[in-house]
Amino acid sequence: MRQVQVHPPNYQWVRDFEAEAAQVALALGDSVVHIHHIGSTAIANIYAKPVIDLLVEVNDIDMVDGYSAAMVALGYEVMGEFGLPGRRYFRKDSAEGDRTHHVHTFQTGSFEIVRHLAFRDFMIAHPDCAQQYSNLKRALAAQYPEDIDGYMDGKDEFVKAMEQRALQWRGTV
Repeated sequence: MRQVQVHPPNYQWVRDFEAEAAQVALALGDSVVHIHHIGSTAIANIYAKPVIDLLVEVNDIDMVDGYSAAMVALGYEVMGEFGLPGRRYFRKDSAEGDRTHHVHTFQTGSFEIVRHLAFRDFMIAHPDCAQQYSNLKRALAAQYPEDIDGYMDGKDEFVKAMEQRALQWRGTV
């Protein structure tokens, strides 16, 4: 069972993203179009689980399967689509077994890219909403310290509402 812990904002997260993005870009080679920092660690001044989320845009999602060995060499577990058609998902844990990174890979043009970036950018542009999210995450982590599903379910309604606002704000719906 994975403990649910959210940590205070940490400016090291941006540097951790940059370092990992460079390694992932090498592993995935010419298929990479762009690598984005997403998730709570990409939003300044909010609490987050200390897991770096990378969103990788590629030209051809099927080509990513050929790079699985390179991702494994970086310490990632290959998860396939993992519930989202058209995605290739990888996750990485520390030597102690703590989750450190998620890599979400989508083909350029996927709505999933638009959705993730809209949420991130909306939260950055609306610090009041970001703080509401931060407060919710802290409360849920306290309520569900050993129940990641309870924590995730508790965020779901807020995240979906903010995502809709973000997509409207961006002009994509």
